[in-house]
Amino acid sequence: MTRPPFRRRKLGRRLRQMREEAGMSIDEAALVLDKKRTSMYRIEAGESRVDVHLARSMMDVYDIYAPTLLEDVRYALQPGWWTTFGLQELGYVDVETEASVVREFALVRLPGLLQTEHYMRAVFDASSLNRTKSELLNQVKVRMIRQRRLVDEEKPLSLVALIDEIALRPNIGDAEVVRDQLGYLVMAAELPTVSLRVLPRSAGAHTGQAAGAFTIVEFSDPEDNPMLYVEYATGAIHIEEEAEVSRARLLHDHLLGRALSSEDSVALIERILAE
Repeated sequence: MTRPPFRRRKLGRRLRQMREEAGMSIDEAALVLDKKRTSMYRIEAGESRVDVHLARSMMDVYDIYAPTLLEDVRYALQPGWWTTFGLQELGYVDVETEASVVREFALVRLPGLLQTEHYMRAVFDASSLNRTKSELLNQVKVRMIRQRRLVDEEKPLSLVALIDEIALRPNIGDAEVVRDQLGYLVMAAELPTVSLRVLPRSAGAHTGQAAGAFTIVEFSDPEDNPMLYVEYATGAIHIEEEAEVSRARLLHDHLLGRALSSEDSVALIERILAE
């Protein structure tokens, strides 16, 4: 089943909270709003769209005035910005667009938010499978747009990038691509929104090698729980269970404790670049 867009799920949660604040059961609300019980469940789960007319009716029925509700409804109805590029199933981009902090552990490939255009192309070419050249080009465009949030003044995104040294070694693209990429990492590390840490070979074997790469996404709204994102051979999974996300955060913090400082991480990248 396709995962509902993040904005719709957030809106659905807000509508459920309004109903509960009004002291109404889902059956009572469904009856007054002339909706089926299953329809109400789907609305509150973010699976069904809500228009401004229904939102106004809910405010009347619940006797709650929510000044920003209609704005949130209109926002939730908008298609994701990436659909402009003909891309539909981008669940992670949907979540990251609403995030305030991304904590990533990169084991083999560098974090997408820190990749150069040529490095991206090499990555997508290596995993093209059934994608057309046009689709690959659009994937690159979308990733480059995502990177802009690292320097956005209105809605900045903070990135804590923990990178295993193996990802810094030439394994994607030719020597020129690697040189440009490493040079870009050094510059990106200077951004106030980026914390770049390297887990060196000298740290020896670590639990991240068995666990694999993963990403934790956090939000500015305390009611939006952090999410764990893990890619696998044929797709990816979002995990919202608090215990699972907490364990991933503990692992990320543990690996950070074994990593080089930001300054020493940049120094290591510069030494590899000089090689």
